[in-house]
Amino acid sequence: MQLLNNSIRKLGAIALGVTLALGPVSATAQNLFAPALRINDSVVTAYELDQRARMLTVLNARGNVQELAREQLIDDRLRLQAADAAGIVPSAEEVLDGMSEFAGRADLTREEFIQALEANGVAAQTFRDFVRAGLSWRLLVQARFAGRVNISEDEVDRALGAAGGSSVRVLLSEIIMPAPPAQADAVRDRAELISQTTSEAEFSAQARRYSATASRNAGGRLPWQNLEDLPPVLRPLVLALAPGEVTDPIPIPDAVALFQLRGIEETGYTAPTYSAIEYAAYYLPGGRSDTTLAQARVLESRVDRCDDLYGVAQGQPAEVLDRQTLPPETIPTDIAFELSKLDPGEVSTALTRSNGQTLVFLMLCGRTAEVNEDVDRDQFVLGLRNQRLDSLAQSYLSQLRADARITTPQ
Repeated sequence: MQLLNNSIRKLGAIALGVTLALGPVSATAQNLFAPALRINDSVVTAYELDQRARMLTVLNARGNVQELAREQLIDDRLRLQAADAAGIVPSAEEVLDGMSEFAGRADLTREEFIQALEANGVAAQTFRDFVRAGLSWRLLVQARFAGRVNISEDEVDRALGAAGGSSVRVLLSEIIMPAPPAQADAVRDRAELISQTTSEAEFSAQARRYSATASRNAGGRLPWQNLEDLPPVLRPLVLALAPGEVTDPIPIPDAVALFQLRGIEETGYTAPTYSAIEYAAYYLPGGRSDTTLAQARVLESRVDRCDDLYGVAQGQPAEVLDRQTLPPETIPTDIAFELSKLDPGEVSTALTRSNGQTLVFLMLCGRTAEVNEDVDRDQFVLGLRNQRLDSLAQSYLSQLRADARITTPQ
C-alpha cells in the first residue's frame, strides 16, 4: 500500500501540477444525495461534491478542495451536456482505456489506482465519471475545432525562431541630428561635445533641442530593447558603455547619431533572432520641412501595411519606393536602428537622404525568424496544434459557462 500511495502522489504532481498535500475532507452528514447544484437540467449531489473533493485531496490538490470540486463538477456537467448535444458518447471500452491511461501516468494499473482511491474513501465510479467527462470533452473539441487548426510553415518558422537570441536587454537614449552639408562640421563638433557627458538630464536636454526623432519629446529616452534587435554594428558599442556613458558620434547618411546607455540587464526571456527583415522606404521630396513632415503624417494615417505604399507610389518613378528583404547585418545602420523600434506596419520619419533634401518614410513590413534546425518539426507542429486547440476549447467552455443556468437549490 505504501508503494500505491507513493504512486498516487506522483500522479497528483503529473496530472494537476500540485505540491501541497491537504487533510481529509468531511462529508456532509445529512442528505448526501440531495441536489447541491443545478447546471441547466443536470444535478450535482452533495455526495458527488464530497467524492470529488476526496479525490482531489488524494491527488494533493492545492487550495480549497471543496471550492475546486464545485468548479470542476460544473465544468464537467457543461462538457458532458455539450458532448451529448453533439451526439458524442464515449464507449465503455474508451472510458476504461482512459482510466488506464490516467493511472499509467503514476506507473499504476487501473486496478491498482482504483484500489488506492478506495483506500482513501473515493469510489471507483467517481474516478470513472471524472475520466468520462474529460474524454467526452476531448472528442468534442477534436470534432468541433480540428478542421480550424491549420499550422502553416511560416507559423512554424516564426515559433521556432523564438527559441534563439540573447537574454540581454538595454535601456538607451538617442540623439539623431540632421547634418546637411552646410552644417556638417558644426553638427559634428556639437556631437563631440555631447558625447562627453555622463549626465542623463544633460543628454535629454540636448535631445529635446537637437534630435530629429520622435523620441525628442521624451528627451531621447527609448523603452527597453533586446540587444539582438539592435543593428549588429551598434551592439558592441553599446556593450562597451557603462550606464550614463555616450557613444562616440556615429556618422550616418545626412546625420550624426549618439546613444547613451541608461541601463542594462539580463532576463529570463530569450529574444528571437531573425534571418531577414523586410521594410519599405518611400521617399518624399522636401526633407524635414514642415510641409513634408505634415505630408508624412497624413500618409501614415492612410497606410496600414507595406503593400499599401504601392498604391501611394503608383504613377511615380520606380525609385521613390524601395522595398527590401535583407539579413539584419546588411541593412544600413540608421535604417536598422529605426526598424528595431518598430512593429510590423509602424512608421519612422526620422531619416533623410540626398543631403537632407529627401525625407525617408520608413515602414517595417515584417521579420523572418531564424529556424532551429535541431527541432523535430512534426512534434513541434503537434505541440502548436494542441496549444491552439486548448485555447479554442477554453474559450468554448467559457461561453458555455456564460450561457448556463447555475443555481444552488435551497
